[in-house]
Amino acid sequence: MKPLVHLRPTMLSDLDFVVSVEQDATNLPFITPWERTQHEGAVRFPDSRHFVVEAGEGDGAMAGFVILQGCRNPHRSIELKRLVLGPKGLGYGRACVRLLKKMAFTQLGAHRFWLDVKALNVRAQKLYASEGFVEEGRLRESVRLSGVGADGYDSLVVMSMLDREYQARQALGVEEPGA
Repeated sequence: MKPLVHLRPTMLSDLDFVVSVEQDATNLPFITPWERTQHEGAVRFPDSRHFVVEAGEGDGAMAGFVILQGCRNPHRSIELKRLVLGPKGLGYGRACVRLLKKMAFTQLGAHRFWLDVKALNVRAQKLYASEGFVEEGRLRESVRLSGVGADGYDSLVVMSMLDREYQARQALGVEEPGA
């Protein structure tokens, strides 16, 4: 069976796609978009991992992108900085989260894998919770809403998973066995 998604390192030639999917009207309410130069930095900076999400085994169409930060963090705390997809409702988000958890804990040696998500992004919060992430707290009204007609602030929900929680999920058969 073919994997639902494949992650490949982002190349500078992919950045037009990355910026376009980030600027898509269906994604803008849920993220704080970056300038192209910020993405270039994440592609080049050794502490980050910037990936294009492709449907299928690497021969499929580009479906989105993900960014990890803190990959060389001495505290082994890796952040899922960004997960942005074009197509919705196809299971790509869940497949990405599962690949990224496995990468963080088995390849990058994370002790803690964490993220923040806008409070208005209830769909993403439910996904992360169903994948074992625990809410740690909220940064109240910490991001300004942007876009046409937007005025105000949203809170960020901080969620994380620890290595022992990931290992317990593996033991229960909820996560794939690690390498």
